[in-house]
Amino acid sequence: MGEGRFAGKVALVTGGSRGIGRAITLRLASEGADVVINFFRNRGPAEETARQVEAMGRRARLVRAHVGEPEKVRAMFEEVEAAFGRLDILVNNAASGSLHPVMELDAKGWDWTMNINARGAFLCSQAAVPLMQKAGGGRIVNITSLGSHRVIPYYVAVGVSKAALEALTRYLAVDLARYGIAVNAVSGSVVDTDAIRHFPNREELLASAQRETPAGRILRPEDIAAAVAWLCSDEAEMVRGQVLVVDGGYSLR
Repeated sequence: MGEGRFAGKVALVTGGSRGIGRAITLRLASEGADVVINFFRNRGPAEETARQVEAMGRRARLVRAHVGEPEKVRAMFEEVEAAFGRLDILVNNAASGSLHPVMELDAKGWDWTMNINARGAFLCSQAAVPLMQKAGGGRIVNITSLGSHRVIPYYVAVGVSKAALEALTRYLAVDLARYGIAVNAVSGSVVDTDAIRHFPNREELLASAQRETPAGRILRPEDIAAAVAWLCSDEAEMVRGQVLVVDGGYSLR
């Protein structure tokens, strides 16, 4: 068992193999946690992330699951219990979305986005509670974005789902406090990951973020990961139901 503030703890990061999820996975592992890496489509990046975790002397386990499907979520947490017998940290990072203006968005795209980004976090949080009770408590961190309350082109379905996720964060924080579980969210501005490559206006978004961020640079996945790690630490025990904005001051403009 290595040193670090998460030594002996087990973390599950949904969508934990690429982009922000990968940065969170590696940050928690670097501080001692064994990590369950959830992915859905691409096994290759998940396996590479797992190798990096294991190179740190930590255990890594890959679990393929669609977080919007109750039976898949149930099976994933059964696998976590069989492998580790406990769960200390859940990061609801998995996200997807149909990127269209209001009048071009259809019901299928709406449902897909809401199911992964909001219902997925709800299902995973429910399933995590019994395992966190075994561990004597835990931390849940939901990854949201500024689009929950700012209007971003093509982002309507994702923005609404992230607003729902932030409301869910508050309800979970109150309802799960009795089990020794602290729940918060981290909200970031534009990060240049694979996800943003799907935006029709990607270059405009990146240029705006670079130009309008007072801190002088665009946000990196590691910035989000650092905030997640702090919220999962004992230092943040009394932070409950909050949305921590990490954006270099971008939203202040």
